[in-house]
Amino acid sequence: MAGRIPQYFIDDLLTRIDIIDVIDHRVKLKKTGRNYSACCPFHKEKTPSFTVSPDKQFYYCFGCGASGNALGFVMDHDHLDFPEAIDTLAGQLGLEVPREENSQKQRGPDHSELYNLMDRSVDFYSRQLKQHEQSPRASLYLKNRGLDQQTCQHFAIGFAPPGWDNLKKELATSPEKEQQLITTGMLVKNEDRNTIYDRFRDRIIFPIRDSRGRYIAFGGRVLGDEKPKYLNSPESPIFHKGKELYGLFEARQANRKLSRILVVEGYMDVVALSQQGITNAVATLGTATTPDHMLRLFKVVPEVVFCFDGDDAGRRAAWRALESTLPNMQDGRQARFLFLPQGEDPDSMVRQEGAEHFIERIKNQAISLDNLLFRELEADLDLSTMDGRARLAKLAQPYIDKLPEGLFRQLLLKKLSDHTGLDTHYLEAHFQESIRTKEQPATTRPPEPEHYDSSNNYGEISHSGHYEPCPPHDAGYSEPQYTSGQQQRHSAPTIARNSARLATSGYAIRQLLCNPEFAQETLEPFDDLQLENDGDSQLLIDLLKILKKNPTLKTSTLIAQWYGTEKGERLQALAALDHGTTAHRDEFLETLTSIRKKAGLNLQQNQYKNLLQSLQNKKPGQLDEDLRRQFRELQEQLRRQKLGVNSDAQKK
Repeated sequence: MAGRIPQYFIDDLLTRIDIIDVIDHRVKLKKTGRNYSACCPFHKEKTPSFTVSPDKQFYYCFGCGASGNALGFVMDHDHLDFPEAIDTLAGQLGLEVPREENSQKQRGPDHSELYNLMDRSVDFYSRQLKQHEQSPRASLYLKNRGLDQQTCQHFAIGFAPPGWDNLKKELATSPEKEQQLITTGMLVKNEDRNTIYDRFRDRIIFPIRDSRGRYIAFGGRVLGDEKPKYLNSPESPIFHKGKELYGLFEARQANRKLSRILVVEGYMDVVALSQQGITNAVATLGTATTPDHMLRLFKVVPEVVFCFDGDDAGRRAAWRALESTLPNMQDGRQARFLFLPQGEDPDSMVRQEGAEHFIERIKNQAISLDNLLFRELEADLDLSTMDGRARLAKLAQPYIDKLPEGLFRQLLLKKLSDHTGLDTHYLEAHFQESIRTKEQPATTRPPEPEHYDSSNNYGEISHSGHYEPCPPHDAGYSEPQYTSGQQQRHSAPTIARNSARLATSGYAIRQLLCNPEFAQETLEPFDDLQLENDGDSQLLIDLLKILKKNPTLKTSTLIAQWYGTEKGERLQALAALDHGTTAHRDEFLETLTSIRKKAGLNLQQNQYKNLLQSLQNKKPGQLDEDLRRQFRELQEQLRRQKLGVNSDAQKK
């Protein structure tokens, strides 16, 4: 196996390569001011919204949210994996790519042996479909389902023959191999009986690939009506069913410029549609659609159409898909829902009416996300009454709150306004107030104890002798934490909803990505920039440290430093936010000052809480003058600190 590509080479490559040359070689660019523009190669459009910044060495599409550096563009446009894209760019410069042997510590565990066993399993099942004595049964089943040999080969469909140890005898040639097959779920170990046997037996086998085309799992379907009808590989170090989609790799290979993906419910639907020429279908793997699925899909296409049965189960599945889609509905993205006649599925429908009519069905009958949302919310409401309209606003709020800031969210608010008669500004303010109310802990304000001097202002002390913490409210510098994959390449950015969020670590990173040289104006150490409840805090500190040591790094190189990690994805999303804009040095330094003040306030708030905690069980008569003095001093410090932070926030 080839070794890891050294990071220094990747950094040097991205420093030497010009993103304008890379993209212009594939998409004709036109100079527009400081940047270049073109019609986006990742979605259909007539007016150019795809821009490339030679200063940042970064591209961004205002239509679909596609973004990244030269490396990311080549990967997506040419359908290459990371090493292949590096080879391609290096070839443009006439460079040979070096490799580091036995250097897995930066890449995590080496799963090459697991992938190798999965490849051999695919070969085994393929041979059984052709050679096993029971293979005519499997071939007849596939023929009756309308699948030809070419389609079966395209999807590497195979056959797991009857018997408990066919695969085991073929591949478990050592204790180590046997354990690896158990790890991938190909073999099952029964601890009670101390037996090991094949997971898939007497089933049609559908190999599952990841985005790089590697085989990572399998799905098996019985030939008759036995239960369970479908059986999937379990979770493993190389397979996470809540993130993977069957057929996505094949869809990307078959369509150079995908604009829409159809999500169906089963392997057979994907395969049958592909045989009929509809090559953009994928299926979840025994799970409901998850937010991770949607992140992956919207990374590839701007439009996703869900196809479900028209029965109650299908409608429940559609609603779960809608809920998973909402957090990812950036501007330029579209989600629609197609409900088939009861008892039908995509496989049966496309065989009945043909591909052309099925595509027309999608165009004419699939309903938009907003229409489905309001249809379901209004189902049991009487909108002719005030309480019915108020109830609709109440029901719609948690779903609208899931949406990122942008035009789609505003349009959905406008639609809610039209249906309820409530002003959009009122709805927005009401929703924001509800969020703040939920986020702020309730404080108990009992009557002031008679035996305390009110001028002492010791905080909220109940008659029971227990203290109720009442720290000052913070200045509102909160920004959502971002989890794995929440902002990836091809995801349009989420804009902060209010100016109070400007003084966050995320905003500082955005300024720094516009001008990495700003880091040289800062003073170490950076640990005093650590903010609570700010998911970008540590990333800002790491970024400043690396730029201090490497002052010549560019935006594209910084992203490559953390390629394939949460940090890399977050940096890419933040870089896209300020594409084509200019940051100012003084504003950046003021932002860091505000963060330091906020961090100091957090520290004092924690000290306040700790003091209250230590006094919690003390009765009023046990408070000595020293404790009272500490309490007064800390409250005064908090008051002054809070005023300072709020003053900075107002200036912003």
